[in-house]
Amino acid sequence: MDTDLKKRILAFDDLGILFHENFIEKNDKTFPEWDSILDIKLKEAKSFNSWFTYDNLELSLKNWSNQLKKENLKNWIFRYNINNDNNKTIAIIMAGNIPIVGFHDLLCSMLLNYTCIVKLSSEDKVLIPFIVDFLKYRYPLFSNKVIFEENKLKNFDAVIATGSNSSHKYFEYYFSKYPNLLRKTRHSVAVLDGNESDNDLALLSNDIFDYFGLGCRSVSKIFVPKGYDLDLLFNAFFKHKEIINHNKYVNNFDYNKAVFLMSEEKFIENGFIILKQDPKLGSPIGCLYYEEYEDVEKVYDTIRKSKEHIQCIVSNNVIDRVTNFGSTQCPKLDDYADNVDTVDFLLKI
Repeated sequence: MDTDLKKRILAFDDLGILFHENFIEKNDKTFPEWDSILDIKLKEAKSFNSWFTYDNLELSLKNWSNQLKKENLKNWIFRYNINNDNNKTIAIIMAGNIPIVGFHDLLCSMLLNYTCIVKLSSEDKVLIPFIVDFLKYRYPLFSNKVIFEENKLKNFDAVIATGSNSSHKYFEYYFSKYPNLLRKTRHSVAVLDGNESDNDLALLSNDIFDYFGLGCRSVSKIFVPKGYDLDLLFNAFFKHKEIINHNKYVNNFDYNKAVFLMSEEKFIENGFIILKQDPKLGSPIGCLYYEEYEDVEKVYDTIRKSKEHIQCIVSNNVIDRVTNFGSTQCPKLDDYADNVDTVDFLLKI
């Protein structure tokens, strides 16, 4: 193993330890000073963006702590032929819909020893700089490898940019002459056949409600067999009933409910989530679209035709790229956004 790559892996392993120890009771923490700073930064992140609740911040840290382990990192990155003498510079434009959603691009780039010019989302400006500071502390050669830029990006060899469908047009206009990995809006769906257990549906509720449904990995549309008892879903969703106490969520819920009422559109709701029959993939906050089917093969055909717009498919059925119930918000290191291998893209620059 290349010695410098090994040290970079160990730095990220240490970050995983820091994350893990932050949400457990432990008197002798490995990095006590950094753990205290992280506590402060989590409070700042919540104050800065009220969508970033403590539960969602902890969920993000827990998920990353499970992945940022030395053996996981080695098993993942050793699939590739890594050249440590890398003089490339990658510009990374991050999204901010869920906490540290842009971290994976930074992880890939830093492990490959790229210089990174990072443009943070206005919604997520607190935790990524803290993470970089900690990594510099654990591996001083990272010190000149990450630059945060608030103004126009320049002097880079390639770009990774994540945003909405509207920002994607901007990305295409400005970055078409560079090697680029440009991401736009995606959605996740679930395909039910009526044989799901109560536990399956409870786990599905996490896929729907975690991060308030703001992520591309959040299930926003479900396909159910014709005549499916929707009360099964409402029963499974009940454990998330407190979500309605969040001020931004309830504002979105009330607004969308009012729009549907004024438009005389049919829907059902339980006080904290609206179920509406709709062919679209992406539902608004506080709403879950569903579609009935008689032939599941037609559902698979719809999914295949919409693959450029779908991130995760949750089901017990045999479908390409299927994700287990309750796993959409727990991506592994090789679960790449838009299903495009980020490391492979970087190595080909």
